[in-house]
Amino acid sequence: MANVIDITGLPPERVVFTPSPLAELGAALHALSEPGHHPGLHGWVTATNAALKTDLADRLCEADILWRSSRSDILLPARPGATLAEDLDELDKIDDERFVAAAFEITCSPRYTRPTPSPLVDAGERARIREMAAARGPRQAAFTDRMLTDPDGLRVWLRRLFEDCEEAFFGDIWRRVGIQLAADARHKTELLRRKGLAETLSATSRALWLEDAQDRSGSGGGSSNGSGSGNGSTRIVLDKLAQGRTTAFADPADPGVTFLPTSFGWPHLVFAHAQGWRPVLQYPVASPELPAPAALELVQQRLEALGHPMRMQLCRTLSRGPHSTGELAEAFGITSPEVSRHIATLKKAGLIQTRRRGRYVLHQLDLQVVARLGSDFLEGVLR
Repeated sequence: MANVIDITGLPPERVVFTPSPLAELGAALHALSEPGHHPGLHGWVTATNAALKTDLADRLCEADILWRSSRSDILLPARPGATLAEDLDELDKIDDERFVAAAFEITCSPRYTRPTPSPLVDAGERARIREMAAARGPRQAAFTDRMLTDPDGLRVWLRRLFEDCEEAFFGDIWRRVGIQLAADARHKTELLRRKGLAETLSATSRALWLEDAQDRSGSGGGSSNGSGSGNGSTRIVLDKLAQGRTTAFADPADPGVTFLPTSFGWPHLVFAHAQGWRPVLQYPVASPELPAPAALELVQQRLEALGHPMRMQLCRTLSRGPHSTGELAEAFGITSPEVSRHIATLKKAGLIQTRRRGRYVLHQLDLQVVARLGSDFLEGVLR
């Protein structure tokens, strides 16, 4: 499973790396509402939540369906401004029907990949949105009703909420991290100019790569130095446990792809690709303390390898020290070829190390890899 952006024929200059104050505020609000996703931000989350005035905390709780489970598209601008006020000014220009439809992506839903009517004009969609909001709580349901019955008034309320966040805590955050995010965007832009999109995507995240028709006919997951020229199609692939497909020309008036760096985002790689909207991808800025994302296919392969009872028993023994195939066969009462087959599966998944000692081949569980498996799985499902 993966998300795909078809960029065939897209000029390189239409791939944009730029910071967004509104997107960073959305990432910060998500971290405040779901601290379990962001263990590295525990201190900041605790201090910030403790310092919030009661009125602001209550309003954030009321509106958290916009950023808690799924990040609303309105929080991921395709053409960000230099300040939060500029981002909010652009948000004000969106008509009510499109704004409300984009706001209520309350949960991960296959509907996101299909055109759906605005809940302001379609009774069925309005009922669905209300039911989804009700499952989140009475305050979230009330917020949704206000948005559906008085979108203009609620939009004014929401802008004031974001402005109050800026005054309370986000202004200080943006002065601190905005410089870092701008520097990362400049670096990616220069890398794109000098080295091409394939290398830029690799530097952005190991969960991103460029793939062309030749790659797909071969091994897949390949790269290309261009951004859409040549025969066949070219696409950006996002290694996520979801399926989504869009094109860089989804918005004919503004073709391209926008990449937004964030200092709050890890482990999420947020992808907005609603019908008719320019694709936007928010990626966490790399830092030494953040682990590199593991390929989801490899995580799945390792979990499947450990799903067999005999392989689990072998791992128990191999965790204690190196053993030969013959020793394992004798210990578990199975044939050496059976042991070899299980060992081959574990080795292919990268779970064991093998070394030769004289005429013996010894196998041992790679404890560091196994220790990372839980965090790799969690990062993968949250990505």
